[in-house]
Amino acid sequence: MTKRAREEGKQGPLEGIWQRAEGVIEPFGDTDREVLPGSAREFIWFFATQAKWPFIILLIAGGLMGVVDAALYWGLGWLIDVLDRTEPSRLLAEHGLMLAGLLLLVLVVRAAIMIFNTVMEEQVIAPSFYQRVRWQAFRRVIDQPYEFYQNDFAGRIQTKVMQGGEATGDFIVSTLQTMWSFLTFLVLAGTILTVLDPLMGVVLAVWFALYLLTARYLLPPLREAGRRTADQRSLLNGRMVDAFTNIMAVKLFDSGRREHEYVREGMASFLGAVRRLTRAITRVRSAVAILNGFMMAGVGALAVTSWMNGNATTGEIAAAMGLVFRLNQMSGYVMFNINGLIRNFATVQDATTVVSREPAIRDKPDATVMQRVEGHIRFDDVSFSYGKKGDPEQPGVIENLTLDIKPGERVALVGPSGAGKTTIINLLLRLFDVEDGRILLDGEDIRDVTQASLRAQFGVVSQEPMLMHRSIRDNIAYGRAGASEDEIIAAAKKASAHEFIMGVTDQRGRSGYDAHVGERGVKLSGGQRQRLAIARMMLKNAPILILDEATSALDSEIEAVIQEKLESLMEGKTVIAIAHRLSTIAALDRIIVLEKGQIVEEGSHSALVEADGLYAHLWKRQSGGFLPIRMAAE
Repeated sequence: MTKRAREEGKQGPLEGIWQRAEGVIEPFGDTDREVLPGSAREFIWFFATQAKWPFIILLIAGGLMGVVDAALYWGLGWLIDVLDRTEPSRLLAEHGLMLAGLLLLVLVVRAAIMIFNTVMEEQVIAPSFYQRVRWQAFRRVIDQPYEFYQNDFAGRIQTKVMQGGEATGDFIVSTLQTMWSFLTFLVLAGTILTVLDPLMGVVLAVWFALYLLTARYLLPPLREAGRRTADQRSLLNGRMVDAFTNIMAVKLFDSGRREHEYVREGMASFLGAVRRLTRAITRVRSAVAILNGFMMAGVGALAVTSWMNGNATTGEIAAAMGLVFRLNQMSGYVMFNINGLIRNFATVQDATTVVSREPAIRDKPDATVMQRVEGHIRFDDVSFSYGKKGDPEQPGVIENLTLDIKPGERVALVGPSGAGKTTIINLLLRLFDVEDGRILLDGEDIRDVTQASLRAQFGVVSQEPMLMHRSIRDNIAYGRAGASEDEIIAAAKKASAHEFIMGVTDQRGRSGYDAHVGERGVKLSGGQRQRLAIARMMLKNAPILILDEATSALDSEIEAVIQEKLESLMEGKTVIAIAHRLSTIAALDRIIVLEKGQIVEEGSHSALVEADGLYAHLWKRQSGGFLPIRMAAE
């Protein structure tokens, strides 16, 4: 017997039951719907229908619990009457079967329903269904365009994805399990009380009407307060994550003092929202307490009067009072759950503002998959202003730009800050869509192909290396899915990174290619991070290379080695390089000089220096190959 088989044997027979229950709902299932529903009601219903049978079963089980609870109070009244009028010696002989049934109801039926409800909630629904909502939300959010992430906190987005899944599941489960059970019990209790005394039924009906009226007027403010609380919670989480993510800047500039105020302001706003919410909760609970007091007093008075008039037995009075006391208990619990329902509903609504947003950039329904291109790039009368088109006080970042780059040509974009260099790259990668004109790649409008196949044509090394908090191997392999270990190591060697990689060890003892680099690669030096980014690009081997200060973080000795490697990598590929250290791009085929979103000069390095224009001015201003600070990167 294998070790795994022995371990499974030790787990016992229940393990198979747990696994079957936990496998009822597929946690990573999805639908063809591109945009999730935008309203909380539609969002909840959309996901509830994806697991309809577990929820239908939970609904039935909740109703059965209400029936059993009502039957127990009726049985209690019957038992009191039986004990009152039966000789002890004849009790079992005359009523043994009913007593056994009552005992079975308590020990077996009610317990079985409660256990079944627990398994349905904890094993079948809670883990898998919550994860299913989060998975589908994550997939939609990750497909949002670059601008989406520029306009929000990463921590706030993450909070909405995580809390939205849990709130959706909690809302459905609470509605089906608690609310439905309560309504079932209420109907049966009302029926029993009406049979005993119609006036008791009238009192209960008036109480329930006032209960609904209370909910009608007091719950909307509670719902709004819940929505504001959820939004302030997300904002606070975003502020704290922002501070933790940029901890180096916090430490260097003020040791956290300004962050104290920044986060404290967020906490104060959150606290204010919570206090408004708790005031609304107190108003609801106070109203319910008053209503319950009148209900118990009214039914109690009628029950005693009925007994005094000889119209009801002691057992019937006990059953009536038991039912109203149980309703009193349940109504408070239900109102508490209504508060939870409202909070969850508000959290879902808050989450939909992010996870259900329609992407600003989407593939066309008939978008084609672009095959490997030769690398002919053309900007055809392109204009772009970051959504400020038509504002006379906000001129476009790019104005009527026409640019043609031949396959295999190596081109540099040069210009002062704000000239539009990075914007051109962002438009080419379709991180933003052009507002006028079009961009062609091998003669095909980039809006007519899928975004994934378009970006597969580019290898990018930016000023800020884009590293994940994962192993060095995973970061390099991000360039091409399915790359072998030999290919990963070969790419690292080409980028002169293999030697330092073999010397890296993280805090958990993982070393070499298994070592994790920390968030955004903070455990590595700037030069090491850049070399990993270059290795990833080498592994991808895309037909078009974009170098945005690709060697800016390297020392002179390493830069010379990398430049030599890049020269061989550029062979046969279209290259676009952004550089402020002009010595690094002087040997490229063509230099395009930009100013205020337009091309003002272009040509070779020597021709532009001889022309004595803007490029010559920038070249002369450099000292040691660097631009002045005011002409730094966009």
